[in-house]
This record gives sequence, structure tokens and C-alpha cells, in this order.
Amino acid sequence: MPRFRTRTAALPALATAAVMLLCSCSAGAGEGDAAKGKGAGGAPKSGQRLTVTLGTAEDSKGPAPEVRGAREGGTIKIANLKDYSHLDPQKIYAGEGYSTSLLWGRQLTQYQVVDGKPKLVGDLATDTGRSSDGGRTWTYTLKDGVAWEDGQPITSEHVKYGIERTFAPGFELGPTYWPEWLTGSEDRTAAVKKYGGPKDGHLDAIETPDAKTLVFRFPKPQSDVPYMAAQSSSSPVREDKDTGTGYDTRPFATGPYKIVEHKQNQSLTLERNPHWKAETDPIRHQYAERFEFTFGKKILNTAQEVLNGRGDGADTVTTKSEVPPELYAEAQRDAKKKDLLVAGSQGAYTNDLYIKNSRVTDPEVRKAIHYLFPREQARQVLGGPRVGDFATTLSSPAVVGWKKYDLYPVKPTGDIEKAKEHLARAKNKPESLTYAYETESPQDDRLAQVLVDAFAKAGIKLVTKPLEPAAFTSEVFRGDAPYDLWISTNSVDWPTPSTLLPDSYHSKLDALANGIRYANPAVDKELERIADIGDARQKADALIDLEQVVMKDVPVVPFLYTGVTQFRGENIGGAAIHPIYGSIAAAGLYLKKS
Repeated sequence: MPRFRTRTAALPALATAAVMLLCSCSAGAGEGDAAKGKGAGGAPKSGQRLTVTLGTAEDSKGPAPEVRGAREGGTIKIANLKDYSHLDPQKIYAGEGYSTSLLWGRQLTQYQVVDGKPKLVGDLATDTGRSSDGGRTWTYTLKDGVAWEDGQPITSEHVKYGIERTFAPGFELGPTYWPEWLTGSEDRTAAVKKYGGPKDGHLDAIETPDAKTLVFRFPKPQSDVPYMAAQSSSSPVREDKDTGTGYDTRPFATGPYKIVEHKQNQSLTLERNPHWKAETDPIRHQYAERFEFTFGKKILNTAQEVLNGRGDGADTVTTKSEVPPELYAEAQRDAKKKDLLVAGSQGAYTNDLYIKNSRVTDPEVRKAIHYLFPREQARQVLGGPRVGDFATTLSSPAVVGWKKYDLYPVKPTGDIEKAKEHLARAKNKPESLTYAYETESPQDDRLAQVLVDAFAKAGIKLVTKPLEPAAFTSEVFRGDAPYDLWISTNSVDWPTPSTLLPDSYHSKLDALANGIRYANPAVDKELERIADIGDARQKADALIDLEQVVMKDVPVVPFLYTGVTQFRGENIGGAAIHPIYGSIAAAGLYLKKS
């Protein structure tokens, strides 16, 4: 998942790691589930988006609800094109990375999924946290019996040390909420001037009165601490096992599996962790004996082996990649292959056409772009309805408090005449605009041409600028970047709206966060007021209401609430898109036969 607060990645990589909420179509279900219209674990097949609920202390007790039809034993093979950029829990900042790392890592809280419905519960902690002092103080108590892979108990000091690491040099690209919240700073740069990580000693804002208790003291009210506590950066780390950069390839385990071998860019092997206790864990399972990850093989070749059952295909699954387009149509025509597809909504992700407001300053021009944008044609190039439903809002329906609105209704094929009307009102009608995009596949070029044709009909020349994927972020997300438009995916960091507008639409933010350079003084003022609200529901409602104020300015053009389609081998059971992280959840997989 990309590096931004509201994480972005250029289309058409719609299957990049996702975060947040969905209820997905799934495959590999237990016997009889298909007849009941349900997938693995009873997950509905409707693609309906669901918002998360907060669980109780009772919900936080283990063991995790059983996956219907699951059995123990055997080795599950996971084939992904690329190795993980990071395994260090304080550096992981990608949905699929979050999901897969649940095999070996635990956090203070985490998402339990039952019948496809996500619920936030205590993981290492006995509950989702207890708030006092208007949201400025949060207290967590660790469960009895939680242990490391060598049998030593996990303590509050280990959790504190893990969070303290997020301040240290080398952790700049991970989530920055702990440093900002715990020091009352606007950004990480300011935070690390107040505390620079474990080298500066202990952080006074986190108290550990005993081995099982953590008390977080924030300068300002923080209503979303239970959700931040589920992030990988809230994982414990033992100082005596912290190997620095080496921890990024082989972290010490707290989950049901431990890493026994990691050959970077080649393979990753996990075996059962004998010191993990199911009775302490309401989220994870330990069905398989081993997991064997391989990296490097082209996804087209892997998908062919899996869908055709060749070699190890029956025991293989991918957690990172989608079904290649050339195999999707074939699978739709073959009932056996179609059953091996694992599809669903991609959480709280949305795809939008981004407009750089500092370059396209006239709101009438931005409205014209909204009307001429050919959503239907663009989606068809990307794969058709399977890549997502058409969006009319900035945030996803999966976000707590979401409200449906459509400020400027337009048919999916666009409305060129309406676009021309707005251009006629514009004070600064452009003769040309520049569209930047990543060159990852022929789809990218075809999508660019669809946009060129649509803009031409409205009398605007669209100049396309293909960029290498490695250079896209640094090129586009610069304050002086000479690009007017790009298409990207966007998601909140957890299922509330508190990391969308505050972290992308305040004018004080830099170009990496506020890439479109949106600026509205009234919005800034309201965001600053909302920041002091300690009640989570009131804060969510205020942000959702403010969203419509922002969207009246047409800073972006809503495109899709995205979908994802992955695949699994015939012998893989329990395969379902994780309803928070947007990819196949490894922690619930099992082999039907071993």
C-alpha cells in the first residue's frame, strides 16, 4: 500500500493492497456453503460494504470462531510476484502486508471477522481500550498467557518499546499517528524534535505501571485510538531481539506462526509457533502446519497453474495479485475455474480522477471535467464492472457515518454538453490540460486514450504524460509538478473518516499529503474545530458533513468504489477477501486434503 496517509496508488493496479471495510464474495468454502449462498466462514457473496462495529471484552476472548469445514495439517503455498518491502511491524504500511503479517504478529487490538462482518476487538489487550479525561487518556490491559515465540511473556514494556520505535530514524515511511498524537505535533518532523525514539530513553506519554498495563496520555483528545491500536505499528517489540535493519526481514513472532527462513526476493517459510495460545486469540487460526511463500514468478504463470491444477497449483493461493485479465474471461466460461476466483469489494478504497487545484483554479473548469469524465468507458478499459461500482462520494460507504450524496449527477458515459456549459462560464478556460499516469500495462495507455477522446469532444486538448511506476510518486506529488490530472486510489487508514479530510485537505499540508493542493479557509477552520472533538461518533458525523462542503468545490471527480478478484487452488479452503485489508486473508486458510 502506498506511502501516503490516505494511501494512493495509480490505476489500474486496483488489486494493490487495500485497507478497510468490505463484505466480500469468497471461495474455498466449507461443504454446503455454496448452496446456502455463502462463502468461507459464511461470508455473504453480495459484495455489500459493511461498517465495522466495536466489540466488548467478552468478544475479545479467544479462541477465534472456527472457519466452517476447516481441518488441520499440510503446507499452504502462497505465490506472490514480489517479496514484502517490510516485515518490521513498525514499517508495514500496506493492507495486504497488515493482513498476512497477522500470521506471525499481534497488536493491542485487531479485527475479528465472523460471517464476513468485521468487529474490532482486543487482541493482546483485554478490550479495545478504556478512555477517560475527554479522550486524552487511554488505558489498555494485556491478557494473561500471551507470549513470544520463545515462550517469554509479552509485557507492557514490549508494546511501549515497539511504539517508541516509530519515532526513530528509519521509520519515516510508516504510520505517523503515534508520534504526532503522543507529542501533540502537527507532523512527524515536529514530533521527533520532542522525542527521537528509544535512543532518547523512555517516552513519558506512555506509562507502564505494571507488566500488563499501558496508559497513553495525549495532549489533545484522540477518539480513534482503538483503531490505531490495530495498526501493525502497535505491535510489541522486544529490545533484546531488535536487530535494527535485520528485524525488517525476520521479526520475532507473537502470532500462531514463526518465521523459520526468509531468502529475500525468493522465499519465506513459516512454521507453527508452539507458544501461541488459541485461547488468548479471538482473530487467528493455526490450521496449516506450514506456509511456504515464493516470490518472482509471473502472476500469469501462477494463475494458469492454479486455475488448471498443474504442479502445486491445487495447494497454492495468491494474497497480493488479481486474476490476469486474459484469464478472467476464460474463468467466467468455465464453472470449475470460476469457483476458484475470490472476489469482493475492496474495502474503503475509492478511485478518483484527481485535479490539481493550484493549476486548475477555476471551479467551473473542474465541474466541466466532472461532467465530461467518461466513467463507463474508463471502467470498461480497466476490466468492466468487476473492478468496482461507480462512486458519487469522496469517502467509501464502508466508512463509519457515511452518507450517500450526488452533488452533480451525471450519467456514466458523461455529459459533454453539460461540460461545455460550465466551460462557457469559466473565466479561465484551458486550451489544454496534462494527464499523468503510470505505465504498468497496455490498459494504462488505453485508459489515457479514452480520456483524450472525451476531453477533445469538449474542446480541450489532453496532453498525456506516461511515467515509470518508480518515478510516479516523486514526479506527481510535488508542489511544482506540471501535471493537472491523474487517476489514483484512496483509502482511509481505518474505518472512520478521521484520516481522510484532516490528512489530505487542509491547506497547511505538504504536497505529499495534499497532492491536489486544495485550499479553502472555511474548511481549514472547520477541520481545526473538529480536531478537538473527543467523541468518536460526533467527530465522524462532523467530518462526513464537511465532506459535502469540500466536494462542492469539485477538488476531485469520484470514479469507483473499487473491487478485487484474486484466485486460490482447488484444495485451499477458507479463502475470502479480508473485510478490512482487502486481500485474501492468510490467517483463515486451510487445506481441504493434506
